[in-house]
Amino acid sequence: MKRTSTGILILAFILIAGANRYAEANIAESAYDVVVAGGGISGMAAALQASKMGAGVLVVEPSDWIGGQATAAGVSTMDDLLPTRSGLYRAFIAKVRRYYDQKGKSMATSYWNTKNLAFEPSVGQRALYEMANEARIAGKKPLDILLRASVTRVERQGNAVTGVTVLEDGKPREIKCRVLIDATEYGDVLPLAGAEYRAGNSATPAIDLEAVIQDITWVAIIKKYPDGIPRELRATEPLPGYEQAEKIYERYVTANGGVFTGTYPVRLPVDFITHNVYRGLPDSSASQYYDGRRSNWKHITKAGVNWGNDYPGHVIKTIPGLPVKYLEDEGQRSQMEKEAFVKTLHFIYYIQNELGEPWSIADDEYDNAAPPAVTKDLPESWREIARHMPPIPYVRESRRVIGDHTLTSAELHHNSQSYLKGENHEFEDSIGIGRYNLDLHATNTDSHMELDLNESAATIGANQPRGPFQVPLRILIPRNVGGLIAAEKNLSMTRQVSGALRVQPICMLIGQAAGALAAIAAQDGVAPGEIPPVRVQRALLEAGVVLSLSNYLDVSPRHKFYKAIQLASLYGLMKPVVPPYPGRWPRGVFGVDKPVTRAETAAMLNKARAASGTRKGENVSESEGNAMPVTRAEFFEMVIRVFGIEGEPALDVPWLLQASPGLITRGEAAEILMMAMTEKSEKRLQQPAVE
Repeated sequence: MKRTSTGILILAFILIAGANRYAEANIAESAYDVVVAGGGISGMAAALQASKMGAGVLVVEPSDWIGGQATAAGVSTMDDLLPTRSGLYRAFIAKVRRYYDQKGKSMATSYWNTKNLAFEPSVGQRALYEMANEARIAGKKPLDILLRASVTRVERQGNAVTGVTVLEDGKPREIKCRVLIDATEYGDVLPLAGAEYRAGNSATPAIDLEAVIQDITWVAIIKKYPDGIPRELRATEPLPGYEQAEKIYERYVTANGGVFTGTYPVRLPVDFITHNVYRGLPDSSASQYYDGRRSNWKHITKAGVNWGNDYPGHVIKTIPGLPVKYLEDEGQRSQMEKEAFVKTLHFIYYIQNELGEPWSIADDEYDNAAPPAVTKDLPESWREIARHMPPIPYVRESRRVIGDHTLTSAELHHNSQSYLKGENHEFEDSIGIGRYNLDLHATNTDSHMELDLNESAATIGANQPRGPFQVPLRILIPRNVGGLIAAEKNLSMTRQVSGALRVQPICMLIGQAAGALAAIAAQDGVAPGEIPPVRVQRALLEAGVVLSLSNYLDVSPRHKFYKAIQLASLYGLMKPVVPPYPGRWPRGVFGVDKPVTRAETAAMLNKARAASGTRKGENVSESEGNAMPVTRAEFFEMVIRVFGIEGEPALDVPWLLQASPGLITRGEAAEILMMAMTEKSEKRLQQPAVE
């Protein structure tokens, strides 16, 4: 792939006088290893990971912001718990934290406590651009980002994706690629690629346009103006439909509403301070320090509006969520999003004129970001407020690809119970760990569920995760299209599972895995479904992603064999000396320094070979197993024989080759097996080369 310097879209993120500015140009490349449709939080993670692994990447984003739900949609109060803070998400949060540390401000400003993290959308986007620029500088191939553009066509040869048509400023552009990732907010690429998918509780080819999906929310970032609301940000006249919206908002927040006491569910209505702390944000423009402690609630000066403004909103009893035609019909989507946009503008009028609060839209976020389609026909007095609204709505549920496996809530619940009863229910093909509830905004009766997948209203409660859970790689891969990978919320899962996997940290980890899979598939010239998961997992482990639900007292994250022992736990290569016991994060004893017996060696080698997908080598006969310990030399020879790597370059284990003769330990065995399992696999399905 030849690069030219003229016209390459490299969005260099430059901060000038505190404003977010960047330079733009047209892309010059006509071929990329990976095209990522959607520059949201998942799409950007995919692009970053694929670029770090040597792929040439193009990101195509319809709006003029990157970061999706976490930045462009304004949901910058992170729905995370500690198990989700790994990999690129952890790096992203660290970069944002450094920004606020330099300003002497806290990120722990939301959800009425100091455990969760939040940031201003502009700061989150800044961090993503910085990460993209760092990856671009380090890479040998392009990482290009194209804004205000969409994938409008997918080219295939047989069942393999070979390229896309991108529409930018009304002009089509053909781009070849080896792998395409659908990280759009709606799953818009799935039908273009001819992939089978689900929408609501229906599936292709019989999509039910009247089936329902979760509410959307057009968030607003509001800010306190202690010296008075600027004239241009004052809502002086109500918009049509305000009377109905006022009745809705009176159920959520009033001047004399209650204060959150730490008891769930929250008793409504609440007072305005309680409302603001729910989605409280740091405020770069304010001198006052605050966090989410109760004593600081009154000092919070910036917040997201993402509570009573769901659209349509469950308080409208006759409309249970959005119809699937919101996803399928562009005209319907545009109209419904405009109504969601106006519903949030009603709240700004409400807080100024009914509550008498000196708050309005934040004037230091989203300058001129709101799209013309939703601001059309607004009175002139609302234009300045509207242009500081987020460029996209928060979309909770999209089309979902159909893979060879569909993840159900029962499986997720079972997985989250790993080690609670002394049993290992880990997903062998884990690509990351999340922790969230089966959270469906409206649309939660039997008639809305996928009864054919044993999902019902009752399973929402019965199958709630009991703790951290894993996301399996298999749900990213379509069953009928090669060269296509699903990311963001577009995965092979039920509606109920989508309620748990849709939040920002999990989507970012999913995107990172999609990027790793895409890079490997592009480099090998094979379909993503042909890549053994262990190779993707090795790349993710090297990138700092935590994959296993187990945790061992004798193997800290700083241990030299930590990554390998995660794989050993996932694939059950070795049983721990003391199994992890129940708790917030199960802990056991792996026995990292204990010797390995011949019986253990035979079992682990056969399992490891199967997991690697290799067609070479041979399994170890059970007759070779006994209780005798194994020397390092014996173990190494058996690995070469089982994996058929004799005559190929030796595994890079200098610490073993230089070690004095002796017995191999469990930790050493895990490290050697990780290397053997992740050797480049045979090419099984050759894709057409990109010219």
